[in-house]
Amino acid sequence: MFYTIQNNTFVFSSELSALILHPSVKTSVCEKSVQKYFAYGYIPSPGSIYTNISKLPGGHNLIYSLASHRLEIKKYWEFVLEPFEDIPNNPEEEWGEELRSLLSKAVKRRMIADVPLGIFLSGGVDSSCIAAFAASFMDPGALKTFSISFDEKSFDESRYSSMAAAFINTDHYNEKLSLEKSRSLLPTIVSKLDEPMGDSSLLPTYLLSRTTRNHVTVALGGDGADELFAGYDPFRALQLAKLYSKLIPRPIHKGIQSIIGMLPVSHRNMSLDFKLKRTLRGLSYPPMLWNPIWLGPLSPVELKELFNEPIDIEDLYSEAIELWDACKTGNLIDQTLQFYTRFYLQDDILVKVDRAAMMNSLEVRAPFLDIELVDFVRKIPSQYKYRNGQTKYILKKALEPVLPKEILYRSKKGFGIPVGKWLKQPFFDLSKGLLPDTLNPQFLESACKNHMDDKLDNRAFLWNYWLLKTWSSDF
Repeated sequence: MFYTIQNNTFVFSSELSALILHPSVKTSVCEKSVQKYFAYGYIPSPGSIYTNISKLPGGHNLIYSLASHRLEIKKYWEFVLEPFEDIPNNPEEEWGEELRSLLSKAVKRRMIADVPLGIFLSGGVDSSCIAAFAASFMDPGALKTFSISFDEKSFDESRYSSMAAAFINTDHYNEKLSLEKSRSLLPTIVSKLDEPMGDSSLLPTYLLSRTTRNHVTVALGGDGADELFAGYDPFRALQLAKLYSKLIPRPIHKGIQSIIGMLPVSHRNMSLDFKLKRTLRGLSYPPMLWNPIWLGPLSPVELKELFNEPIDIEDLYSEAIELWDACKTGNLIDQTLQFYTRFYLQDDILVKVDRAAMMNSLEVRAPFLDIELVDFVRKIPSQYKYRNGQTKYILKKALEPVLPKEILYRSKKGFGIPVGKWLKQPFFDLSKGLLPDTLNPQFLESACKNHMDDKLDNRAFLWNYWLLKTWSSDF
């Protein structure tokens, strides 16, 4: 929900593009929001791309008094980690049984519809278990599932989506996303974005939603599981990062980064050089900043160069720092879970899926965000979410009676696209466009040249830059 008070008028809308058409609303791009956009890859609530226009954060309600013209915002719910103090003798069995029951109920609730329904099926743990539970409530072979594939093998998951569809016995549809198809889709996608968001998986999510909408009206997805159960790669890096920060003096960090920086650039999905360079980039900063810097398009040093001015790190990353400090348990896994669940999930993942689906008139439901399931999962101690190097440990153990081990314990790919390779194509015009004058053109030119020459992997920044530039030319 977007809202603003201008000229004694309270204006609100579920879409920013509608709100700014109101005659009382005047807009100007907010420089602070642009900085946060390049820090995170999206603009966190309550801010928006425009000055004086806000987003209502999740778990909050808003009351505007027509009599007094006063605005009141209150938090009515928040995700809080409160681990069980008593651990059962067989937590994998006891908690696993409860998780299967809660997931089954969550899926069944979200299958209530008077229109055709299908499942997003990547072949990963999350979407596969949703499909498996959904299939248990339907006739064999009646459930429709949908996936996206790529020519680039390191990004392609079609082997696993086909495997899952065959195991569950679904009516499966797959569509390939090529560079040529991307060229035809991107102008439509960017023109319909309320504000820029730099998550490149918006593109395959859009195509997946369009393909799905050709057959059904409602889809179930696996969003939320990675955030709730510690499913992302950074969870694997936390203990090593802690040890590195403790043993390696800060002045030596730059030297190590320079050595690792000599590794050849690879545009493969989650390549070794990408992981090492990203990890080391964050370790030059305090632990509270590791996650946003690991995920973000630019580091604070690069942001300073881009904007040609000093960066107030505490202000720039205020949302991430606040969540880190608010974690009651104080351990690294839980603090990272809070970042992903209360921040990244809300302001990136769910926004991306909502935008991509609604552009295609598709409703997407997320069983993993069922309130009863979330309330149980938030009480499971973190050592049963990430355990001995295994992400989503308790979820995978719970699903062993449901899915084959080839799906449960395969390597995670993520829903990415070969954007590093694609950005080298002429379609992506990276010349300076209609952007704030505060951006440093020398930084832009250098980042672009280094990427084209395979000296640096600047895919995240260049994608965010291209999207902001293209978005700004449409508004």
